[in-house]
Amino acid sequence: MSSHREAPEISKDPVADSSDLYAFVSPDEPDTVTIIANYVPLQAPASGPNFFEFGDDVSYQIHIDRNGDGVADLTYQFMFSTKVLDAKTFLYNTGPVQSINDAHLNRRQSYTVTRIEGKSSKVVGQGLPCPPCNIGPLSTPNYASLAGACVRKLSGGERVFAGQRAEGFYVDLGSIFDLGDLRPFQQLHATFGLNVSELDKPGTGVNAGKGVNVHSIALQIPKTVLSAHGTHPSSVGARSSVIGVWTTASRQKVRMLGSGGAVTDTGPWVQVSRLGMPLINEVLIPMGSKDYWNSTSPGQDKQFASHYAKPELSSLLPVLYPKVFPNLSALNASGKARADLEAILLSGIPSGIIPGFQNYLGPTLTDTLKLNMAVPPTRSGPSNLGILGGDLAGFPNGRRVFDDVTTIELRALAGATYALVDKSYKPDAAAGAVSQGLTSSGTDTTAMGTANYLASFPYLGTP
Repeated sequence: MSSHREAPEISKDPVADSSDLYAFVSPDEPDTVTIIANYVPLQAPASGPNFFEFGDDVSYQIHIDRNGDGVADLTYQFMFSTKVLDAKTFLYNTGPVQSINDAHLNRRQSYTVTRIEGKSSKVVGQGLPCPPCNIGPLSTPNYASLAGACVRKLSGGERVFAGQRAEGFYVDLGSIFDLGDLRPFQQLHATFGLNVSELDKPGTGVNAGKGVNVHSIALQIPKTVLSAHGTHPSSVGARSSVIGVWTTASRQKVRMLGSGGAVTDTGPWVQVSRLGMPLINEVLIPMGSKDYWNSTSPGQDKQFASHYAKPELSSLLPVLYPKVFPNLSALNASGKARADLEAILLSGIPSGIIPGFQNYLGPTLTDTLKLNMAVPPTRSGPSNLGILGGDLAGFPNGRRVFDDVTTIELRALAGATYALVDKSYKPDAAAGAVSQGLTSSGTDTTAMGTANYLASFPYLGTP
């Protein structure tokens, strides 16, 4: 999935696994930006007696880069603490949980938020409650209200929520990693006059994220807090309107196991997970570098540039779909670097490539989610294909919860965006037809107000 189980070591440590990152101008509060960092992926709803939670031994951080050097100018750090009221019962809750302070909630989690800017740090929220997991109608009879009570305000004017949410990312994980055999894309075999076997009939995608949950850290931050000079970004053409966002998780370097089940963590903090743009470590970074990639910072991403310039999947598509991608095959054979992918996924898109838009953060190649805060939310008929669908408020201008980042990136890898940097290149007809066969909400392209999405903060739906 976007970054679920994307590297060998982090797949063994789901509590620290950053699975998805979103950053977008809040549609209902356009003077703010919402950033959502998801962890603990692929949670089955029925998971008692030990339901999912954040790790008390993990430092979760959301980073903002204002000048494009890949170094955080502003960081929000989240540290969690878990308390058990009655250690003599096996029950997570001893009766219906009607409020966040209900005595029936036996295992409860709270957190502290520290804002770090330069060399200064300040605790901006302390003892903030997390809702319990959505156990069921008897244990958590009014879950939406319970979770809503955990939306709190920080001392800097930000709003925050940390707790379980419905998985918002949708992907046909089975077909993509079955040698890229996308179910609806199989139709291209017939379209281009190739034989289609009984086992290769086209169909709709199967959403691997359906019916599972995640744990979200959501922040809604005034744009004036995020901008370099404390001003409201109003010019789409100004580089100062653009920020780069990424999230990390770190653990202490030493863990000691004592007698009686005692665990002690000590030593300096070591980064074990990071995420900026979706699907990068998942698809572009080779197996031998995945764990190392998770330990590095965006300022070091130049060393991975060759995987963007000549991505393995782009070279595989003409092999997986013979005769379907002749122009892509010729582009691959030419040895030309994929400058379009470097712009979209690393530096940001410079002005002049897409009329009325840019999210260029500078020449340094950094894997961060780049958002132009001056681009207003799309009020009517937003496209879940983002910029590819003509919607400048969507991916890769940040990422909204309903953006179909899988289809967008697959089309880019197939050559649909190369003409942006080389006008002489003609994308294959198939490049614009690549699809995983899923939509964010059926017929509603906005996806807001549906089961997995809300129209207001924290935007991801009830788990």
